[in-house]
Amino acid sequence: MTMTVKATCKSLFFYIILFLAAASVAGQVKTDSLPVTATSTPKKSPDKKSKTDTTKKVRSDASKAALRSAIIPGWGQAYNKKYWKMPIVYGALAIPVATFVYNKKWYDKTRYAYNIKFYNDTSTVSNLPTDNIDPRLLPLSSQSLRLYRNEFRKNMDFSVLAFILLWGLNVADAAVDGHLKSFNVNDDLSLRIHPGYSPIGNTNGLSLILEIGKSSPQRATVSR
Repeated sequence: MTMTVKATCKSLFFYIILFLAAASVAGQVKTDSLPVTATSTPKKSPDKKSKTDTTKKVRSDASKAALRSAIIPGWGQAYNKKYWKMPIVYGALAIPVATFVYNKKWYDKTRYAYNIKFYNDTSTVSNLPTDNIDPRLLPLSSQSLRLYRNEFRKNMDFSVLAFILLWGLNVADAAVDGHLKSFNVNDDLSLRIHPGYSPIGNTNGLSLILEIGKSSPQRATVSR
């Protein structure tokens, strides 16, 4: 009974931490991907060749960052000079590694104890020694040991899947940062309020200026 509670608590703790870690990395990806104004593209008389070269450079930076993170976690973040993300990446990847090691250890113990007890229960020739069985597993029956063995095996599989998922998020985050390296990220809003005058109605008011992409600002006047 105690083993069941411990296994359940460990699994629940694992999924909660995994969710928080994935949300943290995904949140950084979402925050860094806000639309901003490109600084590498000239505003006046844009040259087609210059645009092509800039696009290739951005794609090259993103590919290099993604490839580095695919080889070594955190390498792409270092390439993008986002050093503060490296502890997050390694901390997130350490969680499934730790849970895999824990479940692997108990999987081996329960498998060994199950094999010994199952043989002793079914064999009529001789009894195998139980000295090497973990003392906490001795009171359990062979059926209970089989259930625990399968549970630890399932948790090992989940740990591997979680590790692959977090590694993929690490690569995606590096690729997004690589695309945004040549962009000027600031807090300027595209919606601004200015005092205005309407010559048609001969009234004063407030003008709402909304900039969409590179088009000219769209104005909406609110008369006073």
